[in-house]
Amino acid sequence: PKNGLGWNIRTASEAVAQAFEAAVVRLINSTVDYAATDSVRRFGTGEEAFDDTTNPKIYSLAQCTPDMTATDCRSCLEDIVGRMVSGNFVESADCGDFFSRMGGRVFGVRCNFRFEVYPFFTGRSLLQLPGPSPSPAPTPPVIEIRERSKNKRSAVLPISVPTTILVFAIIAAWFCSRSWRRRLARKTLRPKNSPDEVQSFGSLVLDLQTIRTATDNFSEHKRLGEGGFGVVYKGDLPEGQEIAVKRLAQTSRQGIEELKTELLLVAKLNHNNLVRLIGVCLEENEKILAYEYMPNRSLDTILFDAERIKELDWGQRFKIINGIARGLQYLHEDSQLKIVHRDLKASNVLLDSAYNPKISDFGLAKIFERDQSQVITHRIAGTYGYMSPEYAMRGQYSIKSDVYSFGVLVLEIIAGRRNFGSYGSDHEVDLIYVTWEHWTSDKAIELIDPSLGNHYPVDKVLKCIHIGLLCVQPKPADRPLMSAVNAMLSSTGTVRLPSLSRPSFWFQEIGATASSGANSEQNPHNSRKMSQNEQPITELEPRWVM
Repeated sequence: PKNGLGWNIRTASEAVAQAFEAAVVRLINSTVDYAATDSVRRFGTGEEAFDDTTNPKIYSLAQCTPDMTATDCRSCLEDIVGRMVSGNFVESADCGDFFSRMGGRVFGVRCNFRFEVYPFFTGRSLLQLPGPSPSPAPTPPVIEIRERSKNKRSAVLPISVPTTILVFAIIAAWFCSRSWRRRLARKTLRPKNSPDEVQSFGSLVLDLQTIRTATDNFSEHKRLGEGGFGVVYKGDLPEGQEIAVKRLAQTSRQGIEELKTELLLVAKLNHNNLVRLIGVCLEENEKILAYEYMPNRSLDTILFDAERIKELDWGQRFKIINGIARGLQYLHEDSQLKIVHRDLKASNVLLDSAYNPKISDFGLAKIFERDQSQVITHRIAGTYGYMSPEYAMRGQYSIKSDVYSFGVLVLEIIAGRRNFGSYGSDHEVDLIYVTWEHWTSDKAIELIDPSLGNHYPVDKVLKCIHIGLLCVQPKPADRPLMSAVNAMLSSTGTVRLPSLSRPSFWFQEIGATASSGANSEQNPHNSRKMSQNEQPITELEPRWVM
């Protein structure tokens, strides 16, 4: 994969360089561990006191995409550190001793870390380390490179024994606290009156025996798929109705609150482009939701399959785009409740036998007051390839966050491939970036999925690309409402669409600024302003390694 490296041109003075390097290594180790063990966000920030009047503290941030496991997250971070130090990013002569720099960042496709001598993130540090002891033991080598399986290299960042003990103590305390909270949560999430609450839904309640009979006791041959939440089975009710049974695992991240949210919302919503809830069952500690059965499963199973994608001609793709847009307009503007979905993606769009789309999975959805414009949360949940910049970076979400996700979906449907950053993508370039480059070069037609051949109306496809780019504008205020999107989609003849600004990209090329006249005196921290999706990165001599 393509990885980037940026660093501050300033270095620690010779008098403190060795201590500074050791402190950076300790902090990175601890922050990596913290991020890897954060089961919700795979995110960690840290700070360490440093005995220097000019730079009294060092700050760090480590992050992986939330869908990664703890092991994968740690391995990803170790890998990019090891490859950076071993010279796989740049020649060592370019950056010298990386950890003696006063700041730097390395990022890969699914993980990144950064350190600075000033606070560059909002909020308190999640991890705080004390400074080095007055008489530290001789500092060990900053990094050791060890061979790993499949010829991969990992960076082993050794730290002093006292600091190791401290870090392990912090992590052990965190695990104990987390374990205690989980035990408490299990007691809280299974209140005695839960079945009574469900009974209030009357005809929506299904007894467990009916579900068992419908799925042949959750038989393997009835299994439709499996995810982090549990397993989905096909079921056949006695009256002949086909259903999809979503059986949440006991260890599912989708707890009782998310289930209640989905139950309450889907039961009250009624639109042709929203999946219909058939029933719910909470007997014997089971958490089961039953929906109308969609023969063509989810959009991603067709759109990203080399053979099945041929089933989708342009007419069907346009119908899917239209249907998703109408469903979102209903959620945002037309229903009695104003709802933000928060996890709109190809796998949450189901297709019936005629490829009509239905939006599903409302576990993360939020109800807004009619006069409420946005909410800020510290619990970032969703899928990175579809997240708007303001939500992923600052926890701010609104109906315009869903509009952004819709824009990504439109571009994916037209191009027939995933946006870079969404799970399972094997493409190394951001689809939004590629689309913008082609659009501004009058080559947008080259983006269209080759499986369509020449069987599509060029003007309508170009209009959809324009709408997709309009929906992924960096500022929420510049994205249209879904009612405006539907008006644009249904318009005939020549219609003047709003002008476009350059979108934000999760990963983009970083050109060296030295040649453009930037200099370190312009900013005390030697940084430049970068796009929201990119996250600020220490400069002045960044490198994007191709």
